[in-house]
Amino acid sequence: KGRIGYDMLFGPAYKGITLASATAIALAARGHDTAFAYNRKEAKDHGEGGTLVGAPLKGRVLIVDDVMSAGTAVRESIALIESAGAKAHAVAIALDRQEKATEKQADGEVKDVPYSAVQYVRSTLGLSVCAIANLDDLLHYLNLRKGADIEQHLQQVSDYRKRYGV
Repeated sequence: KGRIGYDMLFGPAYKGITLASATAIALAARGHDTAFAYNRKEAKDHGEGGTLVGAPLKGRVLIVDDVMSAGTAVRESIALIESAGAKAHAVAIALDRQEKATEKQADGEVKDVPYSAVQYVRSTLGLSVCAIANLDDLLHYLNLRKGADIEQHLQQVSDYRKRYGV
């Protein structure tokens, strides 16, 4: 598969913060000096203030996060990135939960839709999404490792897939 080009990293609060930081550190260890930024959920009214921390958002921004469930964090990140004058370019996640996305209706009600958040981000928002693994991969792994200590987890993940999966 091709590489995803980017100019900097962005970690959505909260888990994305440590993942973007760790990614920037790992890239630096390989000789790639990569700027990163992240957001706070609540604006700070002292010190540097505001909701954005780190390098100024500019260029093509790679959003780094743990999972994509309904796509809410990505949509919020895109709004922050674009309001700073940068371009949300792609998303890298650890796990694609293959979970139904949600959309806000004209009347304000939020409804599930028949496609995943990753599919929504790719098709509707036009961003590439790179996932290290997905829910199918996790189920496959748990099936390979069947045993008393895994059986409970296999059942829980299977139930999750049946309830929320696309």
